[in-house]
Amino acid sequence: MLRTKHNLNDDFVLMQEQVSQLKSSDPGFQKLAREYHQLDHQVRGLEMRDVPTSDEHFSQLKRKRVHLKDALYRCLQK
Repeated sequence: MLRTKHNLNDDFVLMQEQVSQLKSSDPGFQKLAREYHQLDHQVRGLEMRDVPTSDEHFSQLKRKRVHLKDALYRCLQK
């Protein structure tokens, strides 16, 4: 099922100010956010273009995206 982009401000609606602050001041958060954005772009590209890929590979990419999102959330909890 195709969903809208997994934009951090949309995913963490109640923490938009913190997301913005950490994106501009925390190199570790910036790195995670960049990886998350790139991976989301890759997943959405596969979804939108019906690019042939194995279910396992696609699931692996989506699991990695979830793990990155969890790591970003932990950063926001500090």
